[in-house]
Amino acid sequence: MTAHVTPPARPATLEDVAAVAGVSRATVSRVINGATTVDPALRRVVEEAVATTGYVPNRAARSLVTRRTDSIALVVSERERRPVSEPFIGRMFSDPYFGRVVSGLLEVLRPAGIQMVLMLADDEASRIQLLSYLRQGHVDGVVLISSHAEDPLPGLLHDTRLPAVLAGRPRRASPLTYVEADQRAGAQLAADHLASLGRLRIGTVAGPQDMPAGEARLTGFLDALALHGIHDVARAEGDFTHAGGASAMRQLLRDRPDLDAVFIASDLMALGALPVLLRAGKDVPSDVSVVGFDDSSAALACDPPLTTVRQPVEEMAAEMARLLLQQIGKPGGPAPSVVFHPTLVERKST
Repeated sequence: MTAHVTPPARPATLEDVAAVAGVSRATVSRVINGATTVDPALRRVVEEAVATTGYVPNRAARSLVTRRTDSIALVVSERERRPVSEPFIGRMFSDPYFGRVVSGLLEVLRPAGIQMVLMLADDEASRIQLLSYLRQGHVDGVVLISSHAEDPLPGLLHDTRLPAVLAGRPRRASPLTYVEADQRAGAQLAADHLASLGRLRIGTVAGPQDMPAGEARLTGFLDALALHGIHDVARAEGDFTHAGGASAMRQLLRDRPDLDAVFIASDLMALGALPVLLRAGKDVPSDVSVVGFDDSSAALACDPPLTTVRQPVEEMAAEMARLLLQQIGKPGGPAPSVVFHPTLVERKST
């Protein structure tokens, strides 16, 4: 006995959608490809017909018409390859900042039907591979997170003529659009808060000074303290990691064991630094007031919960996505950079 097999249903075509909607194939095509010249009422009719027929656009064929891939690259650029004991990919996914950036980007990209490709660049070979991929037209644009001041990627990216947005103002002048929080102003908030508490023996765990954010947070903090008449500020440099914060805090206590306040230039470093203070017999905040920077999940994981400078990372990332889509939709149009203002979030560490 031979079993009866029902042949699979034929995939819906543009002609099927046009027949259901009562419009021409060309009108359906314009709606599918996002043309802005279609009457809104007619667009709704076509969209209902698409839902009724179950039509699925052929992305490959569509890209031949629109010359778009409906995908963007999130490029994370590192200074150099890290030791095997501290792989870059591991540090990236353990840092709350990157997760917040991805969350903010997806908030805008997903409703627009845009896919995101994560790419890493941490040496010359990976940069060459990245640029080759971009020039082959695999993505419509790039969001670049760069971790060091001398990174050549912003300039190389500009040469590709792809739409691009930088996460943070580059140290070198660049025609590329950027989105950032005012790092100096955020550090000034931390300094003003500690000074208002009457703290005088103040130290700081600074971020890496070859990174624009690390440099701006340190200079903003020191300049603001100087306005309060505080010039003798102990400092140690960390690397924006949990372990780096612990190591820098140990150095700071060796150099200034009597400190009564410390500004730590990232919440993740503060998460590593607070246990060092406690093991040294320092009560937080009675003996030492502590302020961090970012207002990430690490601030709430601290014991006690961390007073910190909030930079709205999710909102900044969403703005990066909007600016990038604007450039993709209107190549050559104006794309102004955007600067967000930080705020101070007070918790129990001060």
